[in-house]
Amino acid sequence: MTGKERREQLLDIGRTLFAARGLDGTSVEEIAAAAGVSKPVVYEHFGGKEGLYAVVVDREFEKLLALVAEALTSAIHYRRKLESAALALLEYIEENPDGFRILVRDSHGGTGTGSYASLLSEIAGEVEHLMAQELDRHEYDDKFAPMYAQMLVGMVALTGQWWLDVRKPRREEVAAHVVNLAWNGLSGLEPKPTLDPRRRRKEMERMEKRAEKRAEKERRAEERAQRRNPPEM
Repeated sequence: MTGKERREQLLDIGRTLFAARGLDGTSVEEIAAAAGVSKPVVYEHFGGKEGLYAVVVDREFEKLLALVAEALTSAIHYRRKLESAALALLEYIEENPDGFRILVRDSHGGTGTGSYASLLSEIAGEVEHLMAQELDRHEYDDKFAPMYAQMLVGMVALTGQWWLDVRKPRREEVAAHVVNLAWNGLSGLEPKPTLDPRRRRKEMERMEKRAEKRAEKERRAEERAQRRNPPEM
């Protein structure tokens, strides 16, 4: 076995053991025994279990981030972007359960490597500019885009953690339900949400009046257009 092949073998074994037991629950002896080598071989390649763990976490971090980033940029329509990103996360979970378990466990304090929290922050950054565009389109204040990005990413991420163990329904159905909630909620956003029922009722009344004014304006514009260009008989 070449040095590169041995390194990949140790990474595969480490991923499995770390997913099951975590960093603190895994020893160099166990890693070496599973690989059929002596402990010095593990130290030679990674300097210890912490070094091995750091490489495993970084690989999974970059793999998942790349999948979600590609999903967000490959689609054009906003809803399709959400669908693709949600499905990308669920596909990663289904195909890399050990890697996802390691990310969810969070990085060990001494490794300095990317954690699940920082991964979600990276993804939220990718989503933020999309949220700003969507808020602008609805004529809402886009200064809240970072907050809404965190909400969306958090909803998908927590659903993914839940689905990691239950695995039902199938991933496409889960993604469809997540986007159903996110998209239909977004389409009915209140410009100034509040927990005060009276303020919320007043805001809804203002929204209805603005909608009526827009409808009246559009109706008048259509009438003017028809007068300028009457239909041919």
